[in-house]
Amino acid sequence: MSLQVEKLEKNMAKLTIEASAEEFEGAIQKAYQKNKDKINVQGFRKGKAPRAIIEKMYGTSIFYEDAANELIPGAYEKAALESGLEIVSRPEIDIVQVEKGKAFIFTAEVALKPEVTLGQYKGIEVEKKEAEVTEEEILAKIDKEREQNSRTITVEDRPVQDGDTTIIDFEGFVDGKAFEGGKGENYTLVIGSHSFIDTFEDQLIGKNVGEFVDVNVTFPEPYQAEELAGKPALFRVKINEIKVKELPELDDDFAQDVSEFDTLVEYKASIETTIKESKEKELKTAKENEIIDKIIEGATMDIPEPMVASQVNQMAEDFAQRIQYQGLSLEQYFQFTGMDAKKFMESLQPQAVKRIQSRLVLEAIVNAENIEVTEEELEKELTDMAAMYQMEADKLKELIGEKEKEQIKKDVAVQKAVDFVVAQAVEK
Repeated sequence: MSLQVEKLEKNMAKLTIEASAEEFEGAIQKAYQKNKDKINVQGFRKGKAPRAIIEKMYGTSIFYEDAANELIPGAYEKAALESGLEIVSRPEIDIVQVEKGKAFIFTAEVALKPEVTLGQYKGIEVEKKEAEVTEEEILAKIDKEREQNSRTITVEDRPVQDGDTTIIDFEGFVDGKAFEGGKGENYTLVIGSHSFIDTFEDQLIGKNVGEFVDVNVTFPEPYQAEELAGKPALFRVKINEIKVKELPELDDDFAQDVSEFDTLVEYKASIETTIKESKEKELKTAKENEIIDKIIEGATMDIPEPMVASQVNQMAEDFAQRIQYQGLSLEQYFQFTGMDAKKFMESLQPQAVKRIQSRLVLEAIVNAENIEVTEEELEKELTDMAAMYQMEADKLKELIGEKEKEQIKKDVAVQKAVDFVVAQAVEK
């Protein structure tokens, strides 16, 4: 195999890769062996026709495509390694020469990691912010806990109020005729949830259990059922039950039921601590992002488009995998959000650019400050990863190759660069 490298504009390069005629012949023979059982040749049993006969009948190029697919991945991988280039995109392949008895030649156009010229990255000024917790935030957290520990009781001595849960029968009519989907029995409706159209829920307020109510509403325009859109409707409703949530008393007993603390005072203090820790983590992340954003503003780099496209594709694949764990396909996500694949990929572009910029400036700082990762730091990272994946550290190490370890070391070095610029920042 021979290789020629041509540097192009905007951090692109073209690799011209030549596999020998012998290598190409070997790939053709593999393609023949792979496909011979699928080709019918009169006078021969399936899979028994000689290659020369098949090529005579169908043309010498019959196996070229499969031969190229056999040859290109390994040849490109070897060439990419030999080139010594930092390639940051998938190759765009173009076949230059494919002919029996001759060398197989193809080109691979790739994006290269751009050089970064750093501006100021030490002494970045940021606004000093402290994590503060209000009484309202503490009570809101407690109210959520009370909601989760509430019980539902049936009310019989008063009419429907806003916020009540009602159990109703109903049937809807348009122009005096019942319509499809307009009937329900023992339906649970929370008053004030606005899950029913127009003023339906409001008209039940003040009504009692056992009472029949005529509810007059107008379907919105547009509406999912086109035959009902914009039309007035009458619903005949019977109120079967009124239910209300009863929240537990806010006292020491409640604190003991929902936590390990004996008193409400201790429980509230623990919630305050939890909220504060969460806010401090958010502020730390926001501070890091602000510093990195300012470093990016002061740096110069020319990011090639294919590098952005590769990042966008990676982000899209990660997103599809995450929602798949939730039982949702990407196609279903598009249906629910009204988005299509093109808009989705476009929406990822700004974030992809920011991720690339962040990584590039931080890697540049790693080089500028000679930041290194010790074996102890790598060991700690692997141990933390093993704990996250709930597996033994030694088992994880067995599964991770040297290439993956080098990538982990780079990631640790980048995080050390983040810690460095944060430590160097000036809070005002």
